[in-house]
Amino acid sequence: MSFSVPQSRNLVTELPGPRSRELLERRRRAVSRGAGTLADIFMDHGSGAILVDVDGNRVIDLGCGIGVTTIGHAHPDVAAAASAQASKLTHALFTVTPYEDYVRVAEKLAEITPGDFEKRSILVNSGAEAVENAVKIARKHTGRRAIASLDHAFHGRTNLTMAMTYRPWPERAGMGPFPGELYSVPSSYPFKDGLSGPDAAARTIDYVVTHIGASELAALFVEPIQGDGGVVIPADGYFEALAEFCAAHGIVFVADEIQAGIARTGAWYSIEHFDVVPDLVTTAKGIAGGFPLAAVTGRAEIMDAVQPGGIGGTFGGNPVSTAAALATFEVIERDGLIAEAQRVERAFTARIGDWADRFPVVGEVRGRGAMWGAELVVPGTRTPNPGALKAVIGHAAANGVIVLDAGSWDSVLRFLPSVVISEELVDDAASVIEEELARQSG
Repeated sequence: MSFSVPQSRNLVTELPGPRSRELLERRRRAVSRGAGTLADIFMDHGSGAILVDVDGNRVIDLGCGIGVTTIGHAHPDVAAAASAQASKLTHALFTVTPYEDYVRVAEKLAEITPGDFEKRSILVNSGAEAVENAVKIARKHTGRRAIASLDHAFHGRTNLTMAMTYRPWPERAGMGPFPGELYSVPSSYPFKDGLSGPDAAARTIDYVVTHIGASELAALFVEPIQGDGGVVIPADGYFEALAEFCAAHGIVFVADEIQAGIARTGAWYSIEHFDVVPDLVTTAKGIAGGFPLAAVTGRAEIMDAVQPGGIGGTFGGNPVSTAAALATFEVIERDGLIAEAQRVERAFTARIGDWADRFPVVGEVRGRGAMWGAELVVPGTRTPNPGALKAVIGHAAANGVIVLDAGSWDSVLRFLPSVVISEELVDDAASVIEEELARQSG
C-alpha cells in the first residue's frame, strides 16, 4: 500500500502546538462546550494510520474517529469516487427520485451480512438513526412495543437511543425525560461477572421473562462486541442461547454492528465470530470510508413490514456517500483488508497481550481484529481506575498517540486503529503508552 504521509510518528512542536492552541481559543468562543474533545490537537490531513496536525506533527491514530476510517485516512479510491460523484450529482432524495448507487449498496449489504435468506436494506445518515429505524421496523413487524438492550450498551445520542444507552454520564445526564418501554438487561461481561456464556444468557433471559415478558418484547439489541461499553467480548455460548430464545418467542434479534462491523474485527461483521445469524443488522461508521452513511439490513419479511413512507430521511443514502461506500467495499475486498484486520489482531496480541502480567494497573487486555481494550484497575484489585485512564490518555496525546476512553466506569483504554496500521506503529504507540502504565502501576 502507498500512503501520502510517512507512516511514522514525528513531533516538531509540543502537543498541542501553537497553531492548535490558537484554534482552541477560537473553538471556545464559537463551539458549544457540550461538543467536548479528547485531545485538543487540531488535524489538517492524514493517510493510513497517521494524522498530521496544523503544526506539522505526525501522530499515530488509534481511534479512527471512533472506528470510522477503518481502511485508513483519506483513502485515494474513496476520495476519487466521492469527488467524481459530487461533480455530477450531490443530492436526489431516494424516496422522491431514486438512483442506482443506493440500490447497489443495498445489494452489497445483502451479500455481506450474515444469513442466506432474502434481505432488504434502508440507508440513513448515522448509527443512531439506524438504531431508531431498527426499533420502528421491529415494532411494526411484531406489533409489540418493548425494546431491550444489554447492560454497558451504547446505541447513540438521540433521545431514543440515549435511553437505550447504559451509562448516565455524560451522554444522558440532564437530557430526559426519555421514551418508555425501553429496558436494559444483564449482559455477559466475563472480567466482571465470571459467568459462563450459558449462565450469563440464563440470567439475561430470566430478567426478560420476569421484568418485561417475552411476549411483550419486540426486539433485543446487542453489540456483539461492545465498543463504548469497554470492548466487552461475551463468553462463549452467550449469543447462541439468546438467539435461540428470541427465535422461540418471536423476538427480533438485532446485531448493532455500528462500531465493530465492516471488516474491523477480522470478519465483515463481528457477530460472525459467535456463529449467530441476526434478524436485523445496523451498520454505520466504517461503511463509507469517512463519509456519513448508515443502514439497517435484515430479513425481507421484517424489513417489508413497514408501509411505504414509514421510514426514510432527506440525506439517507446520499449519492456522494453511497459512491464512497461502494469504493470502500471494493477496497476491502481487493486489498484483503479482512485478513489485514486479522494481522492487526496478531500484532496487538504479541505486543500488548501480556500487559496484565507486566503492569499491575492493567486488569485485562481483550480484543478482536483492530478493536482492543485494556481494562485499568487499582493495582491489586479489580476496582475500576478512571484516574489512571485519564493519565494514560493525556500522556499518549502529549506524545503523539491518539487513543480512546471506554467503559461504564471510564476505566477502559480503547484502541480502534485502521486495519492498515503497521506492526512498527503498533510497537511505537505501545511503547509510549507503557511509559504511563508503568507510572500508574508504581
